[in-house]
This record gives sequence, C-alpha cells and structure tokens, in this order.
Amino acid sequence: MGYQHKPFETELLTEKQLWKLSAPLRAYFSPKFYGLEKLDPNKPTLMVGNHTIFGVIDVPLLLAQIYRERGIRVRTLADHQHYDIPVWRDMVERTGGVEGTRENCSKLMERGEHIMVFPGGAREVSKRKGEQYQLTWKRRIGFCKMAIQHGYNIVPFASVGPDDMYDIVMDAEDVIHSPVGKLLKRAGLLEKKGLLRGGDIIMPLPRGIGFTALPRPERFYFSIGDEIDVSRFQGKEDDEDSLFDLRDEVAFAIQNLIGEMLTVRESDIDKGIVRRLLNRL
Repeated sequence: MGYQHKPFETELLTEKQLWKLSAPLRAYFSPKFYGLEKLDPNKPTLMVGNHTIFGVIDVPLLLAQIYRERGIRVRTLADHQHYDIPVWRDMVERTGGVEGTRENCSKLMERGEHIMVFPGGAREVSKRKGEQYQLTWKRRIGFCKMAIQHGYNIVPFASVGPDDMYDIVMDAEDVIHSPVGKLLKRAGLLEKKGLLRGGDIIMPLPRGIGFTALPRPERFYFSIGDEIDVSRFQGKEDDEDSLFDLRDEVAFAIQNLIGEMLTVRESDIDKGIVRRLLNRL
C-alpha cells in the first residue's frame, strides 16, 4: 500500500515548535509583516496569495508569524507532489498542510479552519526566467467555487523578496528544448497528465550567492490585504462567469499588494551592510 495521508489525525506543531522551526529562516531573511491585524481569529477565511520560487522558504515564516501574533493556526492546501517525498511529507502535515483536493478543502471549511491556498500551485513555484512576482493561475477557479459554496470570504496576501534570492540559470523551457527534453518527450513524461505535467513541475536551476545554490539573504516582505466579501456571489458557485469575476478581483488585489511591497522595499534603508553586500554577489 502507498502512503496513507491522514491530515485530520496528524499531531500538529505547537506555536512554540513552529516558531523555533522557522527561527533560522527568520534570522537569515529578516522578514517584515504588514496587515496581520486584518486576520480575525474568530472569523475563518480563505487566504489566497502568490507563490514564490520553490514555494517552501517563505510560507513557514508567514505561518509562524500569524500563529504567534494572531493566535491563528492556518492550514495550507499543498500540492500532491509533496506527498511523494518521505520525511518531507510528514513535516508538511505537522505544519498544517493538507493535500489540496476539493474534498479536503470542504472538510476544512466545515470545521471552521483558517485556510491558505496558492492557485498557481506547482507551476507558479517552477519559475521561468522573467516570471518574478507573476501570477500563473491558468484557468483555475476552484478556490472561488469553494469559497462561495461555504460562505468563506477571501483574504488576499502577497510575498515579496523570495523571487529575488535566486537568479535562474536554466528553466523548464530550456530543459524542454534540450536533448534531455527530447528524451522526456519520447518517454511520455512531458504529457499534460504525465509525471512532469507538461513541464509544469520542472524546477529551475538556481544561482544564489556567487555560483552556489545558497539563496541570497533578501529581506522578505509580507502583506495582508482587505477581506473580499463573497456573499454577493451566493448561489453562483456553478456560474463560470461569476467565478472568473471573483478570481480576477482576487488576482488584482494580490498584484496591488505586490506592487505596494516592492515600493516599500525600495524605501527600506534598514537592510544591514552584510545583507547589501551579499545580495550583490
């Protein structure tokens, strides 16, 4: 038998454990947080944001800060591929991750949990060159359908900084058009329903400090936006036009937050000399 995912039976990390686990990342990236007061511990919402490169470095910082400052344990909807990796999948579960299916999302909403989702999924973390801070959602509207069905308002949020900690040396397009890509095509691995999902989950080859894969210590900036009321869409969870209207509203809010955080970063002079020097390597 394969791995048995039991997200509602796993013992989750305590607030102190999650804070301690994320301490090295906090020391390295010196994150700043804006708008956390907008999250109401007594009013569960669906948090929707942009996925940054690789998608696993910034999320623990945001989860830990929300838990510490607002007393909210956020459950994340995680991509299926996380559960193919032993040990790692256990950590994903213990930090509150749940395999991102509509069934699991519904269960979380029925339980009144605070939920975080990245509609861009694996494709958005598998950045191509020049895709920093871009939303790559394709035609995904499932999160809107879930929110309307369960009366969950949506809180947009944004992360800025992670997409600049690496330069991309080689991306999925480079691989696909290389001799290796030809072999993958012949083996059927690049089919849309194949192992590599049409190339969507081919991770980029990064360069961080110098010629290493050690990320540059870019400061991370997180911003929580204003809650989006979905009640006006009540009864329209099967109306595609309404779903795309809501999706576009959420995407626009996230892009605005990204723009605001990029501006904040430009005016942030408190970065430290070591950080500034390392980011030039």
